[in-house]
Amino acid sequence: MLKSFAVNFLVSKYPVNYILATSILSNYNKKTFSEEDLDEIFNRYKEEKAKPFVKWVGGKRQLLKQFKKLELYPPEEIGFDSSKNTYFEPFVGGGAVFLDTLPEKAILSDMNEELVITYNVIKTNLKKLIFKLKIHKKNNSKEYFLKIRSQQINKLSNISIAARFIYLNRTCFNGMYRVNKSGGFNVPYGKYDNPLIVDEDNLKKISKSLQKVKILHQDYKKTIEKAKKGDFIYFDPPYAPLNPTSSFTAYTKDGFGEQQQIELRDTFYKLHKKGCFVMLSNSNSEFINKIYGELENKDKKIKITEVDANRMINSKASGRGKIKEVLVTNY
Repeated sequence: MLKSFAVNFLVSKYPVNYILATSILSNYNKKTFSEEDLDEIFNRYKEEKAKPFVKWVGGKRQLLKQFKKLELYPPEEIGFDSSKNTYFEPFVGGGAVFLDTLPEKAILSDMNEELVITYNVIKTNLKKLIFKLKIHKKNNSKEYFLKIRSQQINKLSNISIAARFIYLNRTCFNGMYRVNKSGGFNVPYGKYDNPLIVDEDNLKKISKSLQKVKILHQDYKKTIEKAKKGDFIYFDPPYAPLNPTSSFTAYTKDGFGEQQQIELRDTFYKLHKKGCFVMLSNSNSEFINKIYGELENKDKKIKITEVDANRMINSKASGRGKIKEVLVTNY
């Protein structure tokens, strides 16, 4: 079968989306594929598949099956060509959506400097990072955790910053990343029996996935400045709180309040008018439904879709569970 039919075959038979199927087949210099070829190609991809290296509050890994089932990614037949156009993810976090699509051209960014440094170290200096992580694993204890947590990152090398970032994330309470107003990491020790500090195999897979990708430390407005018609932008900002006491926006020392959410909404619409494909995640709050509902009323292409998620941030287990989130798209 021709490549276009092969893409459809992969999407219909396996848990892959159109963007990922196209990316997988781009690695093969063939014009036609048999079903046996495609089964073998998918099995090879499955062995090489990477997952997020960091536990991240609000991570999208749990939602990826819904994204495919509800057809929430832009399919190529409406204009997004992953071999020609660029994928932008300005609030990259754990990068679950990037790893679920693996577009051929991608620009990732985040305002969390330590996270961006870690991505780039994984990309360019993996052996030294793994060596450092093995030292952290050997010495892991509450006392050691507090010692590493108290380090000033401006006195560390990028490799040490990356190893510290992964170690703290893997051993801290509930896998949270939270900083105080001074920018210092302030999550307590998690007391896990055997935390996965050195996930060497997965880190190698991520490093391979990042080789042609730009990972930048800058805000979303700067990141999408060069986005053009046909590009695909996914926004996953700090969520608007469901109520006044549920806010969790401390991924950086600067918050992300209502004014910032409105500015992001306006950016969403500007990209839409430019001809970009835009997807945005946020809380199913009254405020978010109101500001994006205004866009939905203005333009029939803009849709708000509810998806199911698990609330994991709460000091009490009874406060965790199933909730609704929203995904806003313009296609």
